[in-house]
Amino acid sequence: MMALERLSVFGNPNIGVYILATDEYAIVPPGLAPKTLEAISSTLGIEPSRIVETRIAGTIIIGVMASGNSNGILLPRIVREEEVTAIRRTLDINVAVLESRNTAIGNIVLANDKAAVVYPELEEPALKTIRDTLGVEVERRTIVHIPTVGSVAVITNKGGLIHPDVSDQELEFLSQFFGVPLDVGTVNFGVPFIKTGLVANSRGALIGEQTTGPELMRIQKALNLER
Repeated sequence: MMALERLSVFGNPNIGVYILATDEYAIVPPGLAPKTLEAISSTLGIEPSRIVETRIAGTIIIGVMASGNSNGILLPRIVREEEVTAIRRTLDINVAVLESRNTAIGNIVLANDKAAVVYPELEEPALKTIRDTLGVEVERRTIVHIPTVGSVAVITNKGGLIHPDVSDQELEFLSQFFGVPLDVGTVNFGVPFIKTGLVANSRGALIGEQTTGPELMRIQKALNLER
């Protein structure tokens, strides 16, 4: 099993837009090439039976529309019933529809199995749903003064990579809050919005194919995937 692999999805290096992965499962859009599905399974150590192929709210941008951890998955209020059914049928996890005016759930929730940071203006009922579904402590805040906290970082149960403009104090707080060491970096040749080009869990990472060698080394170290 490889710990890291460069990947594109539908010819696009912004792979985090399309894929959601945790230690326990992955959600991907329909129509991926068999070799792409194999790369997801082998690199992240996820059994093919735990990879769900579905649209969310009729779209293929799964990473934008959903967020989750090993305990559960959060879906937008505009998700379709058959999409929820497809996930429930395959995965024995908590599945919740977030009653929020915000529908890009992947951009407003950043979570691992210990904690979640969420969009600073997220409604109180949605906060409770996140706590109950993911089984974690939840805090409203920005990261680098950016409210779409899910877009600026990828954090697993072993480490994490964050937008390079994060302050030392913010990095220290987030490291303690999520319970893992964190570092800064970029993806896809200098993009600071980490989520767009990185899909990772405790076992491996898929990296947008335009990511450079130095970026890749930084990602491997930040996610504690060094062999």
